[in-house]
Amino acid sequence: MFKIGILVSGGGSNLQAIIDRIEDGTLKDCQIVSVVSSNPEAYALERASKHGIPGLCIPRKGYADSKAYGEALAAHFDALQVDLIVLAGFLTILDAAFVEKYKGRMINVHPSLIPSFCGPGFYGLRPHIAALEYGVKVTGATVHYVDPEVDAGPIIAQKAVYVQEGDTPEVLQRRVMEEAEWKILPEAIGKISQAHIGG
Repeated sequence: MFKIGILVSGGGSNLQAIIDRIEDGTLKDCQIVSVVSSNPEAYALERASKHGIPGLCIPRKGYADSKAYGEALAAHFDALQVDLIVLAGFLTILDAAFVEKYKGRMINVHPSLIPSFCGPGFYGLRPHIAALEYGVKVTGATVHYVDPEVDAGPIIAQKAVYVQEGDTPEVLQRRVMEEAEWKILPEAIGKISQAHIGG
């Protein structure tokens, strides 16, 4: 069984997309062994609970610095022997030592076609606001491996989404999630898990 740990901060719609693909059999031999939120109010924890997945909050403010926080996360995931860590809307910056420890075993989904509208500060609605301000006709989402530099790791998958007349950042965000993020994130996990299991 390919063990997945998921880091979330908010509603957990990308988490739901992964759960759905596991439950419908698309993601074979995969199991989410833990959902960790940095935010105790995150609805993602409720989603996990509804599907019998262990979830807990490890708040950043409970630790002296990002290094200590990274060590706490690592201790948790190592105890569960996770094969892959997925950042599914995780808004806390991770310590470089933590990122280095899981290099090649940690992925992120970003709501733009990297290298556009990415890097420090580009999270939530900001990539969509930037896309609309710039006037691009096509945006999308990217799944990539996590490197110490924000949004700079090797790209695993991308999917384009057309910008439509009258789009607001909120409308565009929803379309990018539905048409791109929720599709390519489970697909990327599937590719990685099959290579892991097969290898």
